[in-house]
Amino acid sequence: MSEPGAPYVAIQIPMMPKDTNRHGTIFGGVLLSYIDLAGAITAQRELQLRGGNPKASFVTVALNRVEFKRPVLVGDVVRFETSVVKVGRTSMTVHIEVFAERGADTSHVTSAEGVFVGVDLSTPERKPVELFPAG
Repeated sequence: MSEPGAPYVAIQIPMMPKDTNRHGTIFGGVLLSYIDLAGAITAQRELQLRGGNPKASFVTVALNRVEFKRPVLVGDVVRFETSVVKVGRTSMTVHIEVFAERGADTSHVTSAEGVFVGVDLSTPERKPVELFPAG
């Protein structure tokens, strides 16, 4: 099991020309989608490492305070480091730090906090489910 709050590299991916906006930098929406994915991957991983409810699949409830500090360019390798900051009855809060590596330089691009709720996708209601057995 991972140490509480220990950083985890959920995704590391090179940015491609298809990801650019009209300014020639990486479109913020592309980074937001990876932030969302990195948080969900981390929540699912934590659930599995702790032996949680196998019926729980995570959906995004919120991505909080995303402020882009530096541009990301084509060819940058972007790393999404995550840590679980809170585990609730049906949800997990994950902190995501985003770094762009350009050659020998690494810069902090942004950070966010995502809230992910476990739902049972096998039911039409997709209601929240308990992540861990009570007790």
